[in-house]
Amino acid sequence: MNPLPVMLIPSSQPDLVTRIGRLWAFLVTWLAFVAVPLSEAATINWYVPNPDYSIARNWSERALEGIRMDTPHPPGQARNLFTFSVCMYDAWAAYDTNAVGFVYRAKHSVLDGAAARREAMSYAMYRMVQERHAYSRTATNQAPANEAFMTALGYDINNASRDSSTPAGVGNRIYDAVSAWFIEDGSRQTAGTAFPVANPPIAYPDYPVGNPRRYAFFNPPLNPFLHGISDGSNQTVVDVNVWQRLIVANSIDQNGFPQNPLQGYLGAQWLWVRAFSLGHSDQDKPWIDPGPPPLLGTATDAEFKQNLVEVIRASGQLTVDDGVKIDISPATVGNNTLGANDGNGYTANPVTGQPYTPNVVLRGNFTRALTEFWADGPSSETPPGHWNTIANHVSDDTTLRRIGGTGPEIDRLEWDVKLYFALNASQHDAACAAWSVKRYYNGWRPITAIRYCGGRGQSSDPKLPSYHPEGLPLVPDLIELVTDATLASGRHAGLTPGKIAVLSWPGQPEVPSEQTSGVKWIHGEDWITYQKKTFVTPGFPGYISGHSTFSRSAAEVMTAFTGSKWFPRGLGSYTITKLVNEAGPTEPVTLQWASYYDAADQVGLSRIWGGIHPPVDDLTGRRVGAEAGRSSWALAQKFFDGLVANAAITVASRRLEGGSLEVRFNAVRGIYYKIHSSPNVDGPYGDGGTPAQVAFESQIVSTNTPADAQRFFRVSSSLKP
Repeated sequence: MNPLPVMLIPSSQPDLVTRIGRLWAFLVTWLAFVAVPLSEAATINWYVPNPDYSIARNWSERALEGIRMDTPHPPGQARNLFTFSVCMYDAWAAYDTNAVGFVYRAKHSVLDGAAARREAMSYAMYRMVQERHAYSRTATNQAPANEAFMTALGYDINNASRDSSTPAGVGNRIYDAVSAWFIEDGSRQTAGTAFPVANPPIAYPDYPVGNPRRYAFFNPPLNPFLHGISDGSNQTVVDVNVWQRLIVANSIDQNGFPQNPLQGYLGAQWLWVRAFSLGHSDQDKPWIDPGPPPLLGTATDAEFKQNLVEVIRASGQLTVDDGVKIDISPATVGNNTLGANDGNGYTANPVTGQPYTPNVVLRGNFTRALTEFWADGPSSETPPGHWNTIANHVSDDTTLRRIGGTGPEIDRLEWDVKLYFALNASQHDAACAAWSVKRYYNGWRPITAIRYCGGRGQSSDPKLPSYHPEGLPLVPDLIELVTDATLASGRHAGLTPGKIAVLSWPGQPEVPSEQTSGVKWIHGEDWITYQKKTFVTPGFPGYISGHSTFSRSAAEVMTAFTGSKWFPRGLGSYTITKLVNEAGPTEPVTLQWASYYDAADQVGLSRIWGGIHPPVDDLTGRRVGAEAGRSSWALAQKFFDGLVANAAITVASRRLEGGSLEVRFNAVRGIYYKIHSSPNVDGPYGDGGTPAQVAFESQIVSTNTPADAQRFFRVSSSLKP
């Protein structure tokens, strides 16, 4: 136990495509075609190990494959990816003299460290993916796929030894330790029902009825295919400032799995899930509190309405029929300051020094391609998985691997293991941060707000018809009042006089593979998101954008880890040739980004064009994500350097009513702490025989009743009890 320097305070003081690659020589090529239960998909082409990849990269690909074959659950998948990364990092650190494991701290010596790490990682990962995939929508297929994958790596799936003199035993021990750490982290994993007890399994349920933490739906649901904001039974929204869930017939998630038509709240309990690096003093408040969103009928009424205008404006740009062309190259796009869209691109590629080539496309192709690409990744792997895919391809394009861009060059395995640990710690923290804000503020979604205000009327001119202070602002060529004259002219053909018309995408066409909807004048009460008719909008509150939070958090780590904010060669790109929501694009669209921040910002913008979020959700999410990412990286480095137990501790104490004394100090989760005290500042200090306690939160509070009128405290920390 190493005492740390502390303050002594008197008690009186207050091209993202999965690579299949070739198999090991000793393997027989195999490709499993497995029917997904419930007729939810056709076939599965399982990923097989690639001998050109590190063992960590191979398990990363297997983990991402598992996400693509499950019902999307962004915070749950962020937790899974972080858990998997801990298994791999702790297995790597077990055979390193300096690095400190996050959960498993034992050290082991072997003659062949590379082989030992490969084996230990595989056993830890195999058991962990088996645990987590038991809650997958395709659990019936995931278990045998994991077994086949482990066998393909050359390992015995029946080796359950915990003998730490063997790498397999170390891996199994790591699984035990990591599983125990996460199993009671507030995610309510064990409250779910795993396969085969339930098929499909029940994953991450909300708290039970009667528990004060259970979410209570305030508004009746909205049926997006009916006029207005009712559920079809004459029940309408109670408070437009509060999230309203949907009821969608034939509901299907982004990965093609049938869903309950009546939305639940996905991740309702994440306000109380244990983070990696974040801390707060009140467990019922957000980890990072950005303040509330703008609300209708309050001091932020004007900002609320302007956000609706911007979402409608974005929807009106989802067509190529207007012929508008824009340059989407880094020469004109990107270089924003944090939390803003004020960038004008770059005069030259910062890596090559050459100007960026213009990339001129039809705006309607860009907006639709952008929205679909960033929705959940090209293979619906959720934002955390998408950024892992990006990280993998960045790593493939990186030739000189130095963490932070300095220091000694490291091998690919160390690079992969540490990148996954830092990146997925940031994604887990981003999930905790974003979902805590969502739960705390219970913020509205554009589909409810636009329809509500559109149904109220216009709020621009009291002298015009259909005035209502809660109505939409009138904007020429975007939000207009339907009149007899506009009907006669054909401008608002088919609409109702006195109603508010918005120029927007009207919904998915009947044959999406062949038809496009364009944009047209529709009633504000009928506004719809640019999504499939079987999905419409996610099942949780809007404010803040999870996509924006995840992405900025990832960009912070990618920048810090690689030592540069720029993509390799100063340019990242992906080409979209086919849309899903409707036919198109009319020509391929190549998305481009100079920096990780530019890509992250584009993610947030995509949610506005998709109608999922207003700008305030995006920009606020970026700021929260930046803080989460920086915090995660700062702590991850301490584990890499082996100095995590030496982090400075600040101790504070105060007298409470009744004479008891409270001692409070900051902590790192997973590190052990012991309080020492003395009536004299110069000591001696004793611990009273009290054992060290492991930190589960970022702050430890201890209360006792000392016999002395004055007492001084110090705190020591250690990696083990």
